[in-house]
Amino acid sequence: MVTKYDVFEVVYENRAPIRPTEVVKKLSKDEREYHVIHRNLRELVKEEVLIKKKSGFQAETKDKANILYGIIKYCLKNGINYNLILDRNFARFISASLRKSEINSKNTKLNSRTLKNYIEILDKYGLILIISEKPIRGKLFYNILLNNLLVYFGYKHEVITEEHINYMNEIKKEIHTYKKLKKINEQEYKKIVDKLKVSFAYHSLSLEGNPITLPETLKILQEGIIPSNLKSKDVDELKNYKEAIAIMLKDSSERKPLSLQIVLDYHFLIMKHEPEIAGKIRKIQVHIKGNPNFKIVNYVDIQKRLELLFEKYNEFIRKNKVSIEEILKFAVFFHNEFQHIHPFEDGNSRTTRLITFYLLQSKGIPILDIPLGLLDEYMSYTKNSKKREDAKLYYNLQKIILFNVKRINKILS
Repeated sequence: MVTKYDVFEVVYENRAPIRPTEVVKKLSKDEREYHVIHRNLRELVKEEVLIKKKSGFQAETKDKANILYGIIKYCLKNGINYNLILDRNFARFISASLRKSEINSKNTKLNSRTLKNYIEILDKYGLILIISEKPIRGKLFYNILLNNLLVYFGYKHEVITEEHINYMNEIKKEIHTYKKLKKINEQEYKKIVDKLKVSFAYHSLSLEGNPITLPETLKILQEGIIPSNLKSKDVDELKNYKEAIAIMLKDSSERKPLSLQIVLDYHFLIMKHEPEIAGKIRKIQVHIKGNPNFKIVNYVDIQKRLELLFEKYNEFIRKNKVSIEEILKFAVFFHNEFQHIHPFEDGNSRTTRLITFYLLQSKGIPILDIPLGLLDEYMSYTKNSKKREDAKLYYNLQKIILFNVKRINKILS
């Protein structure tokens, strides 16, 4: 059944006034759905996102229409069914939940079936960390999609952004379970890895501006089908990154110590589509686009800073016993130090994520992706930060790891 939001997308993208019969054709529907579509058009006019003219229906020029279109496009890019989340009651639940450190069956004031449905939607798209299922406990992730959803439905909201919860006990428990489950179900684990390395490639490159959508990514990397509308550079970028991820996972499973040469080799794979800079230390000064406050090492000091970083890395891996807390804290340091050194002309951040995952994987911590709901927070504590935010990234990384391990365990169980 066609929805009013399906209709809205067609009208908004058409720009010029469009008649109901034309909307029917663009949606590939038959004439029997004309009355439903016409009713949706009138409803959208009442909601002040469309206007009716003599020549047809047209999108409003107001912010509300632009916000709605932004939500729909974000959902389409990330493989989200926008009809599931564009609901006033769902938005009300999000508004209330973002004011809480955690949500549970007692503080949401919803019946169990509705709460279960909402949490399943959020979990499906990586927008919530489910801490426990019985009793239900969850931590909602705040990102641009949920923010725009609340703005669209007119909900004023306060978000707990600076409260950092320590999930180390939960992480230790889940990793213990993971090690047992992986031993008895190795083949299923390999299937999980194959699936998550595709989503990691997509999420990591989307942070760098690659325009390929998640549905397109799945077609390219899983089916070998390349949509004709895509630029070859963007497709090559995606394929190259997946290849680098696969090699990283193999190397980390073999517990190979990381080295500067290995990092250069990874960068070469990642940036093969730009051979003039692939695997080469930069010899020019660069900066982070849109963030002049992000301090980058002068190119003349890169070699020395990298040597110091790998000295610290080698000291770390030589330690006989390290706690999970120590591993996470060093991973945060390593991530931010490498990103601020910024040794390459391009591809620094995607390389930083790759080698940070390498470090964690080699220490038995299964991290295979950054969930969609934590991407904005992750960026705010790294490339988009005004100052170095190791402490905040530490708590962000805890949520990322716990999300990964719990999802893996749920599938393996």
